[in-house]
Amino acid sequence: MPSYQYEAMNAQGQEIKDEIEALSTEEAISKIRNMGYFPTKIKERGAVRRGGKKGKEEIPGKPKKPRGTNGKVKVKKLTQFTRQLSTLQDAGLPILRSLNILEQQQKPGTLKAVSGAVSAEVEAGATLSEAMAKYPKTFNNLYTNMVAAGEAGGVLDLILSRLADFMEKTQKLKSKVKGAMIYPIAVLLIAFLIVMGIMTFVIPKFEEVFKDFDVELPGVTQFLINASAWITKEWGWLYIIATPIMIMIILKLIRLSKMGAYILDSIYVKLPILGPLISKTSIARFTRTLGTLISAGVPILDAINITSNTTGNMKYKKALDLVHESIRRGETFSEPLRKTKVCDSLVTNMIDVGEETGDLDKMLAKIADNYDEEVDVAVGALMSLLEPILVISLGLICGFIVIALFMPMISLIESL
Repeated sequence: MPSYQYEAMNAQGQEIKDEIEALSTEEAISKIRNMGYFPTKIKERGAVRRGGKKGKEEIPGKPKKPRGTNGKVKVKKLTQFTRQLSTLQDAGLPILRSLNILEQQQKPGTLKAVSGAVSAEVEAGATLSEAMAKYPKTFNNLYTNMVAAGEAGGVLDLILSRLADFMEKTQKLKSKVKGAMIYPIAVLLIAFLIVMGIMTFVIPKFEEVFKDFDVELPGVTQFLINASAWITKEWGWLYIIATPIMIMIILKLIRLSKMGAYILDSIYVKLPILGPLISKTSIARFTRTLGTLISAGVPILDAINITSNTTGNMKYKKALDLVHESIRRGETFSEPLRKTKVCDSLVTNMIDVGEETGDLDKMLAKIADNYDEEVDVAVGALMSLLEPILVISLGLICGFIVIALFMPMISLIESL
């Protein structure tokens, strides 16, 4: 039987390092949890060996995943799947039959393939959370841990319902932020096309007319003509399109390192207009995630680790890592969060009250609801601010073009 080296934490937050024998990684994790420990790292001893003609590394006992299970599943479909599975469990159906029913009603695609694979794993003797953990592209760490907590507590239907609610609210929050950007992006795109059309077709015609006038052109007019020539004859339009794309690629490359991602996220939250919106969105996300995990019965240290890895903002991830270390030492949740200054006093005070009363999950849910509302207000304010800014900007651009084109005509009339 294979042997696994593991690192875990006990209920007091002390680190444990030991070995355990198990048939698979999932069974090893299950055994470690049954001992009352919270596994943080696990590795099979001697699992990797070299073999074959090309000397590739092979991992014995690691079966290939069924075909069609490596794709991604849309959040909307996964939420619907979770809600239906919760309903079937609440009706008292066995988990295997519930999975078979859901597999049959799915349209061909990744979710149908994954449902069949999970059903086969469960039929072979694995728990639902262990089976789902083998398909992380569909069921992330947050999902599988909540399912494991529901199985352990015998309240899988309730946990799945909470998970579906959480996914719906998270998706709704993302949709609000994305929806707020559609209008300005559409206006900017149309304005860009109009200006490019003027620079390409209109300005060259005026340039020919100005040559016939045989007058000295004002500086702004000459600048406009030079800009038109750069765009039409020197591929300037390509540089204009490529610049934002290159900036996005550079930012993504910077985010590949933890330090780079932390610096960028620290800059984002300090931006004058978008910064408060990003901060409120991040707070709403991590408080809802953490509150949902704690209410599902996931141990506090595991819950913070999962939340830290799914927060999407390195500044808040670092703050949660400090909170994790604080709780491991037997200290409070709110104090290290207060010292990081990533949340305002309302958040830290409500968390403090939640710790004192034993209702931390409820307090976190209230914080998330409160910040969801604030995000709505912030998005509305942003839209109200963007509209006049866009109108004024477009007016200035059009005004500049008109003035630049008509100034030579005024000079010609004055000379006559």
